[in-house]
Amino acid sequence: MSRFFRGKGIFKPLNTGHIDERVSCVREYAANIYFYTKGETTIMVDAGYNYDRLEEKMRWLDISPCDIRHILITHQDTDHVGAVEEDSAQLFQNAQLYLGSIENRYLTGEARRKVFGGMSTLPRVLINNPIKLLEDGEVFFIDDIKIECFLVPGHTWGHLVYLLDDAYLFMGDTLWLGADGGQSFLNVLAEDNRLSRRSLAELFEKLKRRAIRPILITGHTGWTDDLEFAFAHIDRSCNAWVKQKPHDPNAPYDSYDESDDIEENARHRRLLKATQL
Repeated sequence: MSRFFRGKGIFKPLNTGHIDERVSCVREYAANIYFYTKGETTIMVDAGYNYDRLEEKMRWLDISPCDIRHILITHQDTDHVGAVEEDSAQLFQNAQLYLGSIENRYLTGEARRKVFGGMSTLPRVLINNPIKLLEDGEVFFIDDIKIECFLVPGHTWGHLVYLLDDAYLFMGDTLWLGADGGQSFLNVLAEDNRLSRRSLAELFEKLKRRAIRPILITGHTGWTDDLEFAFAHIDRSCNAWVKQKPHDPNAPYDSYDESDDIEENARHRRLLKATQL
């Protein structure tokens, strides 16, 4: 994680463990990857960094990499696809990936991923796994798990969020949860901040129209089941140039220190939602 973000209280990943009986996660520095288990099927959501402790921490959750046959990718930034990149340890080389058709333009080289207002371009990601391309609003099943895709562009042009069984919405990098509610994710990492905010507002309206209140699970700032809290400040983006308030200089938000992420806690403690931290 770039030192640009260090000390600002921006990243607040969950430790490795279980949100509930269906959803578990692994902490990788500043990011979380997630696992959704129903019956005999476990689906992985995003693939994190090319992280050397991933297999070890999955073992804390009693999940083996060889059991993962399906990985939902919200977007192709390397902290979300590192474990399936060409130069990774190839723990999931037999897994089918699911990715938005617009997002796939980064992988083909048709588009370049730009950050910091277009001043910096990230390296192209290379992936050899089979990929199924998805469209906005598409609904499909993996065994008896229902998956619905929503296009939420802004952070990247083709970012998808995934609604599983109408009960869990995996948000990737569209939503940042702060002490007083949610905002659009980091301003410096968005392709288009205005589009990010507009996309979140449209997503909120879709959820309200359908009268569904899923658990919202983010890539870097935990989870909440309070929709009003999650969408409280979606008219603004998290400002990565300033320290967040309230600010605790001793908090492990920088994610360099993972000493509190231990097997005992992963196995025996449930992970608190953002409003309880």
